[in-house]
Amino acid sequence: MGIREAVRIALANIRANKLRAFFTVLGTVVGVTFLIAVITLLKGMDAYMKEEFAGRIFGQNTVLVRRVPELQGPSTEDLWREWRRRPSFRQQDAEWLAANMRTPGKLSYSFDQRARVGDGRGREVQGVNVIGASENFFAIRELGFAAGRPFSRHEAQRGVPVIVLGQDVAAGLFEGRPVVGQTVRIGGFRYRVIGLLEKQGTLFGMSMDRMAIAPVRSPLDGGVFRWAGVVEDISFRVDRPELLPAAEQEMIGLLRTLRRLRPSEENNFSVETAEGALGFWEKISSFMLTVLPLLVSVSLLVGAVVIMNIMLVSVTERTREIGIRKSLGARRRDILLQFLIESSTLSGVGAVAGIGLGIGLAQLVTAVSPMPARVSGGAVMLALGLGIGVGLAAGVYPAWRASRLDPIVALRAE
Repeated sequence: MGIREAVRIALANIRANKLRAFFTVLGTVVGVTFLIAVITLLKGMDAYMKEEFAGRIFGQNTVLVRRVPELQGPSTEDLWREWRRRPSFRQQDAEWLAANMRTPGKLSYSFDQRARVGDGRGREVQGVNVIGASENFFAIRELGFAAGRPFSRHEAQRGVPVIVLGQDVAAGLFEGRPVVGQTVRIGGFRYRVIGLLEKQGTLFGMSMDRMAIAPVRSPLDGGVFRWAGVVEDISFRVDRPELLPAAEQEMIGLLRTLRRLRPSEENNFSVETAEGALGFWEKISSFMLTVLPLLVSVSLLVGAVVIMNIMLVSVTERTREIGIRKSLGARRRDILLQFLIESSTLSGVGAVAGIGLGIGLAQLVTAVSPMPARVSGGAVMLALGLGIGVGLAAGVYPAWRASRLDPIVALRAE
């Protein structure tokens, strides 16, 4: 008997016993569904962290300097106290760094705070992330423009009251009217709108379009912002990725010189890169990608036991059929192959159904939550291979029993 014929018989048996086939493959369907869903969500989260999260928080090929780490991870009360004792960075510190960096690149500095933005006529948008930044901020963060322009170096240095709005702020204040040239108020100060950012989307469910960016030396400094002359972030973007380690070490050296730290003293500042910050996430994702599929595979083991029991019942029911086949010349290996293919076909059908349900479940989670999903071809092939493998493993003993039946005894069976 050929493989194609064995598969045809297996599918015919599934159609003839639909309810039994459903309960037979249920364990495989459940196992593969959650296996695909878990791997798809983890792969999506991994890609999201590397491509979106790190790029938006740090910028590509960028060294970020802060008083405290941007991604803090687990911390203790003593560590928090140490961070709070650190001196703040000032605008002149950032300018000194920009003048002394020898690695090719661009430097920007910024401060941000939540505030209300109004149009002076009663309309307001609450909870806007108001950012005071230097002129290179837009290039380092790769912020594109839907209309208008960024502020210039001259405007940034002189603190001209101009501002660039995000899409949500513009929509809340002007409702589709032209934005460039309008006037907004922040903390009692008037700002002329010179640019509208392209839509940024969301980051873990939080809108990135609820922002407004003005020169850090504008009236925001000491007005809306609590401390005049203070900056929170200093970012340095290199021209090429291979320059990033050199830029990081150079910035550490310059900052230690600026703060007159002795060789025995630890850094009283934080220097981070996207690659370094993602190291902790990579450890977590690797662990989860190893452990979670193993836990989910327990249901595949249950499915294998069910398939083996059903195949044993099938062998008992088809004893006379096996005797007829043997009397017509079927060899033991033909009977063995037939039942192995039937069990693997059963589990294969369950795996295909589980793959479809798993992808659907992952997409549903993505639709109702900020968790992203990414379908992996490797995960699909793994699930299909596991599904068929479960059937093969579960069918070995029933197939062996069927092949060992004596044809004379089998023909007597009713």
